[in-house]
Amino acid sequence: MDPATLEIYRALYTSVAEEMGASLRRTSLSPNIKERRDYSCAVFDRTARLVAQGDHMPVHLGSMPAAVAAAVEICPMEPGDVVALNDPFAGGTHLPDITLVAPVTGNDGKRWFYVAARAHHADVGGPTPGSMGAAIDVYGEGLRIPPVRLVRAGRLDVDTERLLLANMRVPEERRGDLAAQLGAMRTGETRLLEIVDRSGFAEADAYASALIEYSSRRMRARLATIADGTYRSEDWLDSDGAGGGPIRIAVTIEIDGDAATVDFTGSDGQVAGPFNAVESITVSAVTYVFRCLLGDDVPASAGLLEPIRVVAPEGSIVNALPPAAVAAGNVETSQRIVDVLFRALAGALPDVIPAASQGTMNNLTIGGVDPRTGRPFTYYETIGGGMGARPNLAGLHAVHTHMTNSLNTPTEALELAYPFRVWRYGVRRGSGGAGLHAGGDGIVREIEFLSNVRVSILSDRRARGPYGLAGGLDGAPGCNWVIRSGCAPEPLSAVCSIDAGPGDRVRIETPGGGGYGEV
Repeated sequence: MDPATLEIYRALYTSVAEEMGASLRRTSLSPNIKERRDYSCAVFDRTARLVAQGDHMPVHLGSMPAAVAAAVEICPMEPGDVVALNDPFAGGTHLPDITLVAPVTGNDGKRWFYVAARAHHADVGGPTPGSMGAAIDVYGEGLRIPPVRLVRAGRLDVDTERLLLANMRVPEERRGDLAAQLGAMRTGETRLLEIVDRSGFAEADAYASALIEYSSRRMRARLATIADGTYRSEDWLDSDGAGGGPIRIAVTIEIDGDAATVDFTGSDGQVAGPFNAVESITVSAVTYVFRCLLGDDVPASAGLLEPIRVVAPEGSIVNALPPAAVAAGNVETSQRIVDVLFRALAGALPDVIPAASQGTMNNLTIGGVDPRTGRPFTYYETIGGGMGARPNLAGLHAVHTHMTNSLNTPTEALELAYPFRVWRYGVRRGSGGAGLHAGGDGIVREIEFLSNVRVSILSDRRARGPYGLAGGLDGAPGCNWVIRSGCAPEPLSAVCSIDAGPGDRVRIETPGGGGYGEV
């Protein structure tokens, strides 16, 4: 393979995924997708191996291969078909993340590629607006979609669409976001066919395989630089959101030459609340952490995980079985898995690994009726926090870290779209852990409601702060508050749902990052 041509194809396939994301962002309706960019797009080869992904959400991208594999196996696709799914036990993550998968078929009638687009929808049904409540099984979290055809032979299956939308709040917005995803799929198909038109399928397919093999070689080369040995760590989630906890996550990383085994044996069993992670989430976190050890020039393809074996015991918090509730597994447990992995690797790479970042996504969902229009609405956001300090630099303030790569919803967009008023949005000064290099500070976000609403919070790192390293101090834990009109602030638990009225406010103070090194 010609190295220069290989780099050209790396850029080509990555640009396809990036353009798919740009199309989805520009044409979507909900602020969660349009403003926060809570979506991911990727390109797969003819055998459904990941070739390239956009610079989108790590928690989505590392788990998307499982969704594509499930779609191919359970719902074989003909030309022009698009399969939809969100089932956490069939390649999904949690129910609001709806994934679309489609084949790219050549003029010879054979599969040339697959494209996939995943987006977090602001509601997929269930008892809690936003579908991110403290359920005790997956049936209480919303509409569960196994791999089903949304488009057949190029025509939208209106019966399937009608069934989905009948179970979701604000169906017009859901329809618009699904249409945006379908448009992104068409964009990806068009660009891939253009690549084949220029060079022929044989060359395009060969270089797709070469990119996967190159990623594998680069990962093996990086693993070979780490001293052989066994590295262990553990950390805890505060609770399961249903009265149980804390929840232990343990890992043993064994480095043997140019290969690694990541074993989560010793982690607690799956729990009653929504903090269970399915296997694809755990694999996603492992992929992300080891990807961080490589340079930006390495293709983010299936080859990254080829030298790494993941052991996640069935029925555990890191490989939950049905009918476990999983809403927070995707957003909270994934973050703690990353913390545990980095802490273990700190024993092997002390000059590389940072202290813990905030370790939570601070999920906030709000639903109600907008008095300005008389129409129902649902809103979802995650809130950034402090980045952990690095061996040679302080942590950044008020950013999204690790498994989330989303943005904030700007105040102007939030107040325009919803009956809210943002009272405060700023840095939570002094929340980062002290050290030779200080951890980054978290965020204070305070929102007033102008109508009756139902508010749900899924968060963690409220009982213990993110850990420091090498003598650095822990970051401050987060906290949640409700401020009733004319009353003093009242504390809220890390996982809760409350009713609020006009003039009431919710304040979320997110954790700071851990410090690095003794002062």
